[in-house]
Amino acid sequence: MTLAAATNEHLASMSNTLIYSSMAVYTLAFFAYIAEWLFGSRSKVARTAAALTSDTTAAKGGPAVTVKQAGGTTVLERPKVVVRSASGTRDVPDGPGAHGGDEQGDLYGRIAVSLTVLAFLVELAGVVTRAASVERAPWGNMYEFNITFSTVAVAVYLGLLALKKNVRWMGLFLITTVLLDLGLAVTVLYTASDQLVPALHSYWLYIHVSTAIFCGAVFYVGAVATILYLFKDSYENKLQTGGKPGSFATSVLERLPASSSLDKFAYRVNAAVFPLWTFTIIAGAIWAGDAWGRYWNWDPKETWSFITWIGYACYLHARATAGWKGRKAAYLAMIAFGCWLFNYYGVNIFVTGKHSYAGV
Repeated sequence: MTLAAATNEHLASMSNTLIYSSMAVYTLAFFAYIAEWLFGSRSKVARTAAALTSDTTAAKGGPAVTVKQAGGTTVLERPKVVVRSASGTRDVPDGPGAHGGDEQGDLYGRIAVSLTVLAFLVELAGVVTRAASVERAPWGNMYEFNITFSTVAVAVYLGLLALKKNVRWMGLFLITTVLLDLGLAVTVLYTASDQLVPALHSYWLYIHVSTAIFCGAVFYVGAVATILYLFKDSYENKLQTGGKPGSFATSVLERLPASSSLDKFAYRVNAAVFPLWTFTIIAGAIWAGDAWGRYWNWDPKETWSFITWIGYACYLHARATAGWKGRKAAYLAMIAFGCWLFNYYGVNIFVTGKHSYAGV
């Protein structure tokens, strides 16, 4: 074995160790997010205090603010906070967050975010080390795509937190699926380090696949928000019609953002990344023209990428159409994301095409 081959093998082994280490830290973060939800839900005093001082009371026309002045008092009405822009819809304020307004719950939440940052850095080091071991971009097969995809998804989440966006409620759901993704990668999809087939030796590998990974990560974040929107919207509808949800559903859903906020968040992230997904398909077509002599071959991967594009185009159009806002549009978003998932897992594993050279 040459020195270069031994070095690459050592780097590949180091990459595997880093990926497993990141899974261990993600697991700690998972339990910290669980603790945030559990301890946040236990403090009834904290939730009651938060309810009395939050916009919930104000939105319902709650008690006014009394200001003492010399010789008397002045009563000031609280401003009404409206979170839905559409007229005639529910005016529901956002929940306090996973911590439920409890200081101990908030502490566990901040610990969870810190562990998530650490796990992300370890996983990123694993991805970079994998790239060094194969001396190319680390997305030549499904295993490499999976570990890179989960890294980018966590990066999107942490980036939103860094921008002061209220998305910590997503942490538990994100880390749970990241652990499942990595578990699938290291057990079922693992492929030893190897060089690419000639068709993949192109600078378009860096352009086309990197944008596809980023788009998938953002679509995933939008899908999480969409799923939670559907649950929160049903919860709000039940309350509005006089129903009484279960204690578990109440404990979880009352701390999430309002359904309107979740709907708006999902729409914004999907709309923001849709032009980049369009570019991804165009870049893939240009690469196909260079590699195979034809820009479009109706290969299964190409076909399902286009179907995914149509799905998200229908969703964005539906959001702009009054009769299709809300749950109907959310169902379209979930169908579109389902097409993206099938395009990756289903097509790569069960369908034979020109993209099959990537292997599992």
